[in-house]
Amino acid sequence: MHYWLYFCYQFKYNNLAVFLYNIFLWVFKAGIHIASLFNAKAAKWVKGRKGLFNQLSGAIPADAKVIWMHCASLGEFEQGRPLLEKMKEEYPEYRFLLTFFSPSGYEVQKNYKGADWVFYLPADGPHNARRFLEIVHPSLVIFVKYEFWYYYLKKIKYRSIPLVLVSALFRPDMSFFSWYGGLQRKMLSRFDHLFVQNAQSAELMKGIGLENICSISGDTRFDRVAAIAGRFESIPLIDEFCGNKPVIVAGSTWPADEQVLVKAWSGLNNYPLKMIIAPHEITEKHIQELKSLFPDAICFSAATKVQLTDKKILIIDNIGMLSRLYRYGWITYVGGGMVKNGVHNVLEAAVYDKVVLFGPYYQKYTEAVGLVQSGGAISFSDDTNEGQALRLIIENFYKDESDYRIRCEAAGTFVRSHLGATNKIIQYFQENRLFTN
Repeated sequence: MHYWLYFCYQFKYNNLAVFLYNIFLWVFKAGIHIASLFNAKAAKWVKGRKGLFNQLSGAIPADAKVIWMHCASLGEFEQGRPLLEKMKEEYPEYRFLLTFFSPSGYEVQKNYKGADWVFYLPADGPHNARRFLEIVHPSLVIFVKYEFWYYYLKKIKYRSIPLVLVSALFRPDMSFFSWYGGLQRKMLSRFDHLFVQNAQSAELMKGIGLENICSISGDTRFDRVAAIAGRFESIPLIDEFCGNKPVIVAGSTWPADEQVLVKAWSGLNNYPLKMIIAPHEITEKHIQELKSLFPDAICFSAATKVQLTDKKILIIDNIGMLSRLYRYGWITYVGGGMVKNGVHNVLEAAVYDKVVLFGPYYQKYTEAVGLVQSGGAISFSDDTNEGQALRLIIENFYKDESDYRIRCEAAGTFVRSHLGATNKIIQYFQENRLFTN
């Protein structure tokens, strides 16, 4: 009797969870359609999915051998990219479909040449998931880091299509590990294998009984930044601007970062420094705000060799250069850490053996935590609201070359010690013969 009551409880609970999930899907779709009337990003989400099934069926041949990789947005794409490119290189007989949930990923990478097709993912639901899989008929499905859609995972499992999660990162406060997380745990159990970034994530999987389908691979972003650094190409105008002067390269900055930078910079007049600022947003309004903060700065788009000779500050007003810009840094500053959303990609700078500086909000990002612990990065707080902490760090590096070099070496060593996640995942595919199905 006890087991029968427990079964009934679980049946009702799971049905309730799915019912609530369906309500969530309905509310989300309704909400984003309303938001699309006045929000540009929401409008792109809606517009990008119009006629999507016709586009898919017209693009993907019925006899194609397809590997499907799905990413929520741009950050997840950067983690999936080294794996996708490695598979494309080693298995040319397959065609590769890349999908995004967010316009932030799709709009930037819709012309990405590393995939045969790039599309938005249709909204989750039993009908959409079934129709999508009928058209795409993938031989292998790879989800990257965070993206769990109940009906897609259910239909994939029912069709016995190999399903893998890569570069996953779990924290104890996530719903998977709460009393109400039964549906989320069920979605995780749909995967054939879970490649997690660290031991804490693996331990959490063990706590919910999924240790048999879990292994630690590390973070594929380390492989990605190493590949970028290995293909480094100089930028002539940047070479001209830097000359033989030490340069601070500040990347992915937000207004809070820029306020700290301008205050610290005002106290560094006695040092022969230059600075490159590559803001996270390059809207005309933001660029004008930056030029107001740094009146003597010149924008990259307006620069010539003659103009760069005596300039001390260069503002980057384009997209796509940041990963190479860090190579020019004497010191690198990565933005985002002054606000609670947290610091951006610190690995892009550390891979060049550059000490990395950022604000106090970085604890959610294991690579940033590890870099601080290794000595390759320094986090600071601007408690005085005068940029004093940042200025003192920079002055110390200028005066203490030994400390500077030790930290730079620590940054590069940290990145190199975490390479290999991509090959571990490929090895799993090979050992389980997933490319022969």
